[in-house]
Amino acid sequence: MKRRDVLRNITLSSVGVAITTAGVNAHTNPVPPDELAEAGKKKKKKQKTAPGRTPEETERDAKLMAEVFFNEHEMATITVLCDIILPAEGASPSASQVGVPAFIEFIAKDMPYHQTPLRGGLMWIDNQAMKRFNKKFVECAQNQRIQIIDDIAYPKDAKPEFTQGAAFFNRMRDLTMTGFYTTEAGFKDLGYMGNKPNLWQGVPKDVLEQYGLTGNE
Repeated sequence: MKRRDVLRNITLSSVGVAITTAGVNAHTNPVPPDELAEAGKKKKKKQKTAPGRTPEETERDAKLMAEVFFNEHEMATITVLCDIILPAEGASPSASQVGVPAFIEFIAKDMPYHQTPLRGGLMWIDNQAMKRFNKKFVECAQNQRIQIIDDIAYPKDAKPEFTQGAAFFNRMRDLTMTGFYTTEAGFKDLGYMGNKPNLWQGVPKDVLEQYGLTGNE
């Protein structure tokens, strides 16, 4: 089974928990990552109310998207981590290609309780890289990055000295999975079709025959 298939199966059983962890609650529905990425390419202009969003929610979204929480280096590190968690595979894009880093930035502003754990985790992973390889995480070769990730990828197996890193990576994984699987690419990856219009062609012939309704009576 491919790695992405394993992650997909995990998502099907736990995406509801991941969404709750990421802060999707009754108060606000974060803008999907691909929409955030598209919004970032456009010049700032008067916001229009999106379908299913109140004017107040639209205004709040615009305010949060105009703010900056993570600095350039932190965003670069988040991007690398997102793509380690969900790299491109076959026809499926990587997490960063559908705007998941922008989603995480949005969530950090929308749900401030994520800010300290995320920023602290980014500092932790840079400190580990400096101790092991004398350079920051984004400057490490891919095999060096994976050496660090292997020590924190599985919380139950993490050594005591890696518990902080494991908690951070677990949060990053939840946010990355939630971000990716709420995009069009994520829906396609899951095989989710959604509500599709169809053409009603009457009661199927076998059902009519079952009830003796195929005659001319």
